[in-house]
Amino acid sequence: MAKRHRPEEIVTKLRQVDVLVSQGSSVADAIRSIGVTEVTYYRWRQEYGALKSDQIKRMKDLETENSRLRKAIADLTLDKPILREAFRGNF
Repeated sequence: MAKRHRPEEIVTKLRQVDVLVSQGSSVADAIRSIGVTEVTYYRWRQEYGALKSDQIKRMKDLETENSRLRKAIADLTLDKPILREAFRGNF
């Protein structure tokens, strides 16, 4: 089973690659040293590259809240026609 990295770990690993490259390592060697594939590295870089740890935590909190709100809206959307029918006396 693949390991799921926490956003904070991802940012740390991205910074490690930056440090290794600045010290003269090749990008490929630096990526290998953090234990991920190049595809994963570049995907992480695209998603998390410009963010700091506190921003990532805030982003994940907002994504969780957004998901919760979407579920609540979906539930309410399903309840609305049922309540409308019950109100009309067609129940």
